[in-house]
Amino acid sequence: MPKVTEAYRAARRDEIIAAALRRVTVQGIQRTSMADIIAESGLSAGAIYGHFAGKRELLSAMAARVLDARVTELDARRDAVGGPLSPGQVMATLIDGMRHEPFGGVLVQIWAEAVVDDEIRDLVRSVFVRVRETVRRAFAEWAAAEPGRVDGDPDEWAARVTPIALAVLPGFMVQRAVAPDFDEDGYLAMLPEVLPH
Repeated sequence: MPKVTEAYRAARRDEIIAAALRRVTVQGIQRTSMADIIAESGLSAGAIYGHFAGKRELLSAMAARVLDARVTELDARRDAVGGPLSPGQVMATLIDGMRHEPFGGVLVQIWAEAVVDDEIRDLVRSVFVRVRETVRRAFAEWAAAEPGRVDGDPDEWAARVTPIALAVLPGFMVQRAVAPDFDEDGYLAMLPEVLPH
């Protein structure tokens, strides 16, 4: 039997994650079973379980994939502007990436499920901790590069501002989901004006 390469395993994992994202986007997390994901992928149950122990592990991989994509986008935008991003640019970049993410449409549902489901709450918390730290670091970098623009130590300032700035993400996603006249582009355009710049 030929040896399976790590590249092949990674590609197969990505294929399974993509199938799970497609199915969850249509059905939601609670109504999507492992059997649904297996059917969506076209792979055998053994192939799926050879990569993921179950739905929770697969959801964690999906969340990590989405978060890693946002971090890559932040890094690319930082490189494009040649320095630290302002808090408004950081949040606009994160939100713009989420609105183009196929999985983005079920975020509001995931947050709602996290209130009543311990497993999903643990998953959301683990992702949230990573997002919060990514944003805090970006804010601290900007504050350190802009002396006199913030009060006090840049790291302490970033730690205080990050929880408030993070509230604009669910605000965007909820309005996008329920308000028929919501202006997504206008929201993103105003973030750099509303947040410190």
